[in-house]
Amino acid sequence: MNGHPHAFLALFLGVAVAFPLILLGVAQLWVRFFQPAKPNALKNAVYECGLPPQGESWIQFKAHYYLYAILFLIFDVEVLFLLPFAVAFTGLPAGALLAMLVFILLLAEGLVWAWARGHLNWK
Repeated sequence: MNGHPHAFLALFLGVAVAFPLILLGVAQLWVRFFQPAKPNALKNAVYECGLPPQGESWIQFKAHYYLYAILFLIFDVEVLFLLPFAVAFTGLPAGALLAMLVFILLLAEGLVWAWARGHLNWK
């Protein structure tokens, strides 16, 4: 086993590329030979929980719900980053404090930006 020092990495890369390609090939062959397409009017019809479709399928959703969800996730993840910092605060160097202050200032900037643009007002 005194081969090239990067031989294992090359082998690993080869397996990492070949494995998904082989699986995709097998899946393609499976679909082609064992599940041929048999389209008909019933299969191509719109399905709504066993009921016949009614009205238009396009519905306009309000983006405010998604915006609130994204803002919640951003500030929820902030807590996940702040908790370990707060627990180990006394044992950390000054660089960690500076990095956390930059992190908090960036999040505060995002909050002020969302507030100034009126994204936090419920309409």
